[in-house]
Amino acid sequence: MLSKEAIREIMGQWGVAWRNQDLDGVLSLMHEDIHFENFTGAKVVGRENLRQAWTPWFSNTNDKFQFTQEDSFIDVEEQKMAASWYLDWKSTEKGYEGKPERRYGVDIMHFKDGKIIKKLTYCKTTVEIENKKVRLVAQK
Repeated sequence: MLSKEAIREIMGQWGVAWRNQDLDGVLSLMHEDIHFENFTGAKVVGRENLRQAWTPWFSNTNDKFQFTQEDSFIDVEEQKMAASWYLDWKSTEKGYEGKPERRYGVDIMHFKDGKIIKKLTYCKTTVEIENKKVRLVAQK
């Protein structure tokens, strides 16, 4: 069982890996059997499948992104944590493609064997583009 301090240490390494856009560093903190769901509803199971899914995003040097953690809550007994964050990146929203966007969300993470075994990502239904609130539009 991970202590609160150990979970904080893992999340510190997590933040550094994301800031450096280091896919290997991010994946090294995930369990081989990771279950990941992102804010679009996409699901990926397994670390190598997640590597394949994320490689294009991490490899696109023109598409820098930055996650900033705002707050977190750790439940040691359940080996879970919740972390609120915001993402600064180039928008992919229709009509705003490539413009600076800020997106707010929350991750729910579960730990097993000292690694992240489950990561569920949720985000608000509005984003900030050019200092304006823009409502996300459902994709068909």
